[in-house]
Amino acid sequence: MEKIIRIESRTMVLDIDNVDTDQIIPARFLTTTVRKGLGDAAFHDWRYAGDGELNPDFVLNRPENRDRTILVAGDNFGCGSSREHAPWALLEAGLRAVISTSIADIFRNNSLKNGFVPVVIDEQPHRWLKANPGAEIAIDLEKTQVELPQGPPAPFELDRFARYCLMNGVDQLGYLLQQRDRISAWEQRAGG
Repeated sequence: MEKIIRIESRTMVLDIDNVDTDQIIPARFLTTTVRKGLGDAAFHDWRYAGDGELNPDFVLNRPENRDRTILVAGDNFGCGSSREHAPWALLEAGLRAVISTSIADIFRNNSLKNGFVPVVIDEQPHRWLKANPGAEIAIDLEKTQVELPQGPPAPFELDRFARYCLMNGVDQLGYLLQQRDRISAWEQRAGG
């Protein structure tokens, strides 16, 4: 996993509430256990027309959004079934974070475990971000705040362990492997 201390980007806005994991990545793309290659499946049924051509009106397809890595989404983002492929697809599509006023718990947990940053902020700064697509912002994991071009930063909560893992570029297994010597020492003391 890549270390993430701060994400700086212009934003793109997907102002749709209740975007579920089947909309993030349709079930027909869940046939792999490999993370790579899922970027084209992200929001597939919205990104592509029936003939397979890109939908030029969809937010990820707009030329001005090509290099943007922060998605500002509607309420209740990532609801629906548990799908670890959802954050994989978003990462492969070039996104690094999503900002909303609410993010489904399972999606949030899957995201944090895979290096995708889900950020929940208050309604007022969220409303401002939705009204100002393309705003240059920064998500600061060290300070747990979103720095906006105007007004005070928007604070957000982030579990200490998840924050540690993101900022150190390790997943849960990587963290445990870092602790092998301490685990072995404890097992020796405990008689294991």
